[in-house]
Amino acid sequence: MIEIKTQPVKDSIVRVPGSKSYTHRILIAAALSDGTCQILNPLRSEDTLLTLSGLKQMGISVEIDPEKIVVHGRSGDLKPCADPVYLGNSGTSIRLLTGICALGRGGYVLDGTRRMQERPIQDLVEGLNQLGICAHCLQKNSCPPVHVKGAKVLGGKVDLKCGVSSQYLSSLLLMAPYSRDGVEINIVEGPVSKPYVDMTIEVMSRLGVRVDRDGYTRFQVPGRQVYRSGTYEVEPDCSQAGYFWGAAAITGKSVTVKGISHETRQGDVRFAEVLAKMGCTVTETLQGIRVSGAALSAISVDMADMPDMVPTLAVVAAFAKGKTLIRNVAHLKAKECDRLGSVVTELNKMGIDARCTDSGMEITGGKPGGAEIETYNDHRLAMSFAMAGLKVPGVTILDEACVGKSFPTFWEVFETLYA
Repeated sequence: MIEIKTQPVKDSIVRVPGSKSYTHRILIAAALSDGTCQILNPLRSEDTLLTLSGLKQMGISVEIDPEKIVVHGRSGDLKPCADPVYLGNSGTSIRLLTGICALGRGGYVLDGTRRMQERPIQDLVEGLNQLGICAHCLQKNSCPPVHVKGAKVLGGKVDLKCGVSSQYLSSLLLMAPYSRDGVEINIVEGPVSKPYVDMTIEVMSRLGVRVDRDGYTRFQVPGRQVYRSGTYEVEPDCSQAGYFWGAAAITGKSVTVKGISHETRQGDVRFAEVLAKMGCTVTETLQGIRVSGAALSAISVDMADMPDMVPTLAVVAAFAKGKTLIRNVAHLKAKECDRLGSVVTELNKMGIDARCTDSGMEITGGKPGGAEIETYNDHRLAMSFAMAGLKVPGVTILDEACVGKSFPTFWEVFETLYA
């Protein structure tokens, strides 16, 4: 456990690691590429290393050094896996790699933690089945472990549900270039988290693969394409930036996160705009985006395209005047933990009136008190509630090491906020 120091903070400039979402996608595309890819500024975290480990089990050669990760692509030729591919509680890893396994040879079993075995994947499995790919959930409960039989993917049409996760779509998109006849995907539900779809398509484009689309309803990927090897850089992670912008909002200080601009396709960059609506000042500088805190007012906001920022916003809302309504994020119940119920429980511990709604939560701002914060093994809860400790004495984060899932150096960077 770690007790957050409540002492003066300063105007700060911080650097956050490379984007977790981009790192996963570039690693997978590089593994499918036609040669050697150098990936600069990748995130090295529990989740991204699980993706790398899975790719290595499938025959991909990888070299990791302090400056970059080198991935030797095999043009879509994946080796059989005799042992299950263990992916912890990394939902991104298991969903993206499930589609990729269809390109391999023989049977693949993808599994994870007990919590992973409660996280839905059936809609993706049914999408693969529509392409003639043999895939099923081994426990017949719509959740991992999932079995995929790799074979030559002919292609075809898919009617895909993405109301739980846009990663089902991203998984099929990443695999589709190696089909024989191409893949057409029609979205019949969702997608949630639309910016992550844009990020997937951007990575595919950067590596030379063509995707045709009609908004978020129809996607077509021609077959017989190949990801192009080369050198690719990962931009800073806007989800991680949000904790430091949130810290500025709560403390009234200014925090600039280096290397981030509004031109990014990462949807979480818009969290700065949410803070602006609550009363903060947001400025894009040559160094990055700066948020300056002020008196905070409650808002009503649809967070469907920024689901990872919901715990961050909920903690900020605890310091705002009025009742904040967070809408359209029911799918957060299926994350690393039930992110709605867990956040509400911990805010209640701090004396804040918070409750779940059908699709989100309501938080009535007040004067939070100190508490021991249970993280539920969820990195985003640990980092979000750490912000509160900058202002409120007696905030202790239990299992602080869970931040290793996405931001192993979080506590070191967090320390730089102090005066």
